[in-house]
Amino acid sequence: MRKALMTLAVLTAAAMAVAAAESTGLNTLTPAETAGGWRLLFDGKTTTGWRGYRKDTCPPGWKVVDGALTRVAEAGDIITLQKFQDFDLKFDWKISKNGNSGVFYHVAEGPDLDNAYRTGPEYQLLDNLGHPDGKNGRDRWSGANYALQAPTTDTTKPVGEWNESRIVIKGPHVEHWLNGVKVVEYELWSDAWKAQVAKSKFHEMPRYGLEKTGYIALQDHEAEVAFRNIKIKVLD
Repeated sequence: MRKALMTLAVLTAAAMAVAAAESTGLNTLTPAETAGGWRLLFDGKTTTGWRGYRKDTCPPGWKVVDGALTRVAEAGDIITLQKFQDFDLKFDWKISKNGNSGVFYHVAEGPDLDNAYRTGPEYQLLDNLGHPDGKNGRDRWSGANYALQAPTTDTTKPVGEWNESRIVIKGPHVEHWLNGVKVVEYELWSDAWKAQVAKSKFHEMPRYGLEKTGYIALQDHEAEVAFRNIKIKVLD
């Protein structure tokens, strides 16, 4: 009887968390967003729409916790089921203390590719002051095009609070936004891009940053990280 009551309490708490998220507009679209062509990549309740990199299903280390898609245990990166080329992507995220993660785009899969970062540029997510990589340069800080372009300013919220991010891709032009501020922009595939990659830690990855389309990936980097309000608008 006691076990049954505990199970009921857990289920009730989970239902209340989902209801609270819905009542505050989390993981939903406004009528204007729907009319404008936006769609959700995460429903706030399940991992539907995501699978492990080079896997058929979403690994159990990624779970929905309080309306957020959360890395809770070792699982590997997860990717969207669909590929995207030009788009406007918005998402909220929060990182754990000393945590590290990221969002990749234009990610390819293949027998010669063992990880999403082999092809996809990364919008960095980091505890800037707590994680050791933050001391390696501002191009490792949140909002950076990881290890290539540093954010122009640090607009991150304190660790444990939610941040709002945006990635806009129109052809070769890419913008990174963090909490309402454009912090990075660059041009893919240009001579300057290729020269910069050639001098970076990615120089031994021949397909890095050259794909014209691909999956969006959320990184498992040995830390808890949570995502919500993941929504996308495909751009013509």
